[in-house]
Amino acid sequence: MIIINLVWLLVWYLVVSAIVGVILLVLARVLVNYADLNPFSRTAITIRQFSDPLLAPVRRILMSYGLDQKLAPFVTILIAILVGWLLLELVGSVVFTVSGVVTSLQRGALVSLTGYLLFGFLAVYSLLIVARIILAWGMSYGNRVMRFLVRVTEPILGPFRRMIPTLGMFDISPMIVLFILQIFQRAVVGTLIG
Repeated sequence: MIIINLVWLLVWYLVVSAIVGVILLVLARVLVNYADLNPFSRTAITIRQFSDPLLAPVRRILMSYGLDQKLAPFVTILIAILVGWLLLELVGSVVFTVSGVVTSLQRGALVSLTGYLLFGFLAVYSLLIVARIILAWGMSYGNRVMRFLVRVTEPILGPFRRMIPTLGMFDISPMIVLFILQIFQRAVVGTLIG
């Protein structure tokens, strides 16, 4: 149990450190751009070298939608925070499920074991739906990650999409499915785990 908590702390610190690193790197790039430093100085070249892999894809996406490229640092920071949050939620759900399964196996509680496994499945499935919603804005459906997410989440989202009409151009069926999955998770915690 202590090992599981240590792994969770390690992952949390790594993800938060990566988010802070991305934010600091992007802010350094913005400062170099607006401070009007010599673009051929060693500092400017190094900062550009490390920040271009983060900013260039976001710039391309913004340009494809006809938006200003100057928004790329802000959007990159938001994406880093969002991806970090998704990763922490996923790892947190897995850690909660694994620690619950280990505890249930030690006590021999079959009902609690079933509850933890069901909770973990619902949590991971909810995060896959959220990832599909977010990645659908910037990725084509030809992308491998997007194809995987569509293949995994479509059995649940498809029937709801056919039943629930869109609001203008917005498909609200994923939000309703997430709400229903959240209710199921709370029911599992209240009945099988609690």
